[in-house]
Amino acid sequence: MFWFPSYTAPDFSAPPLKDAPLVRFAPVERAGVAPEGYHATSIFPEYFHVAPGRWELLRESRMDCVVVQRPEGLLEALEFRRLEKGDRVALGRGENGEDGIYVHAEAFGAEGGQGDKFSFRTRLTRETSFSIDYDEFYDLLSHERDHGWIVWVLGPALVFDRDARDAFCALIERGYVHAVLAGNALAVHDVEAAMFGTALGQEIYAKRLVPLGHYHHLDAINRVRAVGSLEAAMREGLVAEGVIYTAWKRGIPMVLAGSIRDDGPLPEVVADMYAAQDRMRALVRRATTIVALATQLHAIATGNMAPAYRVLEDGTVRPVFFYIVDMSEFAVQKLANRGSLTARSLLTNVQDFVVTVERGLRRREERAALSR
Repeated sequence: MFWFPSYTAPDFSAPPLKDAPLVRFAPVERAGVAPEGYHATSIFPEYFHVAPGRWELLRESRMDCVVVQRPEGLLEALEFRRLEKGDRVALGRGENGEDGIYVHAEAFGAEGGQGDKFSFRTRLTRETSFSIDYDEFYDLLSHERDHGWIVWVLGPALVFDRDARDAFCALIERGYVHAVLAGNALAVHDVEAAMFGTALGQEIYAKRLVPLGHYHHLDAINRVRAVGSLEAAMREGLVAEGVIYTAWKRGIPMVLAGSIRDDGPLPEVVADMYAAQDRMRALVRRATTIVALATQLHAIATGNMAPAYRVLEDGTVRPVFFYIVDMSEFAVQKLANRGSLTARSLLTNVQDFVVTVERGLRRREERAALSR
């Protein structure tokens, strides 16, 4: 059975929380503007002292929101743009009970172990060993497939390689993908591969450039737009394989968020950034594991939306696992620097990563089948 860190609730019967004041709330005077002294949320579990001796855990959170108390007493994390006049917003910059707010940063325990004051290889680099990380990742995905919700955040490099594209389709088919977040580029080049066997005009296996191949991604967009939508293109057989097709066939929810540089774009791409954010967050708030592959901006955006915990229907609090896979040390450090401190990082080519993960999971499944 897969094991993950158990949740340790704060001890509200001991100082300083025992003597903490009640959290204060102030009304919004102008829509979209929080009152002075508002409390901004983090990725960690946060408790609010709403009545003497009663601390309420914010059940759904994300970074950089404010906390609104609804008339029925429910606490809700809201983006500033969603604030309406009259909303009651929690106040307080203290995080250790002094303002009736407790940020539980070590809810799942602190990793560690004693080491020497001086040691080699203490920072993540391309020379870091990742063997154990892969094994732990296999354990996690095997558990989450049946007991969690796995959201993948995909960059276009995934579909530039035939084997990686096939491997990810296999992961979808075998139940390891529950939702996909991506941009126009991932979908365009996946559709281009389905139509022409190329990505940006280069064959996805042999890497040969084909005549006028630089038109292929535009032709792919144009053909999809001509039939009205990606769904129509797949239903009519214009797109009959690939990541987008396999996800559609399996009923996997997907958000394609637009950017300022998109060409076309494909009809399903959400051009309104806040609408895209809302749709992404609707999936992220269900996630128990998030895996971001070779996409810096989407990874950071998703990391900012994802708390470090999830409150299940039965009240159990469990961790949310966040993995970022990229060749760039800058990319993985950037995510941590944005405040997503719980992210696990693997520095590798994303195409090699997906092929390795699919093969590793398949071998585990085969061994499990033989042992039954």
